[in-house]
Amino acid sequence: MTVSVLVVDDSGFFRKRLTEILTASGQIKVVGAATNGREGIELAEKLRPDVITMDYEMPVLDGISAVREIMKKRPTPVLMFSSLTYEGARVTLDALEAGAVDFLPKNFEEIAKDNSQLQKILIQRILDVAGSRPGSRPTPASTAPSKPTLAPAGSRHETPARVTTRSPLGQRPRVPEKPLVAEEPRRPARKKGPAKHYSVVGIGTSTGGPVALQRVLTTLPASFPAPLVLVQHMPASFTPAFAERLNKLCRIEVRQAEEGDILKPGLALLAPGGKQMMIENRGGQARVRILPGDERLNYKPCVDVTFGSLARSFPGKTLGVILTGMGADGREGCRMMKQTGSDVWSQDEKSSVIYGMPMAVAKAGLSDEVLSLDEVGPRLIEGVC
Repeated sequence: MTVSVLVVDDSGFFRKRLTEILTASGQIKVVGAATNGREGIELAEKLRPDVITMDYEMPVLDGISAVREIMKKRPTPVLMFSSLTYEGARVTLDALEAGAVDFLPKNFEEIAKDNSQLQKILIQRILDVAGSRPGSRPTPASTAPSKPTLAPAGSRHETPARVTTRSPLGQRPRVPEKPLVAEEPRRPARKKGPAKHYSVVGIGTSTGGPVALQRVLTTLPASFPAPLVLVQHMPASFTPAFAERLNKLCRIEVRQAEEGDILKPGLALLAPGGKQMMIENRGGQARVRILPGDERLNYKPCVDVTFGSLARSFPGKTLGVILTGMGADGREGCRMMKQTGSDVWSQDEKSSVIYGMPMAVAKAGLSDEVLSLDEVGPRLIEGVC
């Protein structure tokens, strides 16, 4: 199946080069090109592409505004191109909240060192994005209470324990080379009982993760009794801006992890991009270790690395949560957690932007609970507080 793409960028050179790279594989057809956001919206309605690539800074109408309008009129998977700077990170996070699925650096030299590798990465990313569900993402939690508005200590929210209802994807194409569908385990309804004491909660995610993490973390009260460790696949220049963004929106404290940080209740530590984060528990005090990114690992940070360290440091007392994302990172870390008697939750297919990472965990039989995204936060409050 050929995936149709609309390229939206004010640079004629970039439009031409991107078109040449994408069409070389025969799997992708560029059906149109727009020079600004307004023209991009019009062509999106006229051409109905499977994927739209979008620049963020353009005349007439910027990329973020264009994404918002496209998501209102006809939700379509959007891949943003941005600069790997602090400002680029801030703008890209705004675009993801507006509805974009994923992003890549606009400077191709930052993606790959040679043309063959660049072509492979760009084409695969387009194919992956084509199989996403832009219309399934929840309303962004930008209206969540800010830090001064504290939830009463001991508050509880009750939701069903599992959602296994499946629904069709509508008109969005699936890519045969990377199937996203798998039968989620059907489990009996969870019997309510007292909250379980976890020494730490680990959350791992990738594509769709920035919005998903925001949605989950903004539900937690400042009095959340467990420390949280967050692993989001993200470049080094993006994680500081992402941590600051979450910290402003959440009632718990969120910041990028640093070497020697101590895990504390109500504190969420985000793994820095380009590096690996491990947790060491010595003498009853858990500390963060930040290690250089190993070139042998595809992901920096890697969920498996962090979750594996949590399994060793807190055997039987860890809760691992795997949210939306491509690939299978997190599966082996969750397996290590389960082997020590800890619990694992995974996001369901319907609410995932990309059902890759949570699917890998569910298919391996490691999920104690399969939850919709909107259930994860309330279940954390119910099950941990």
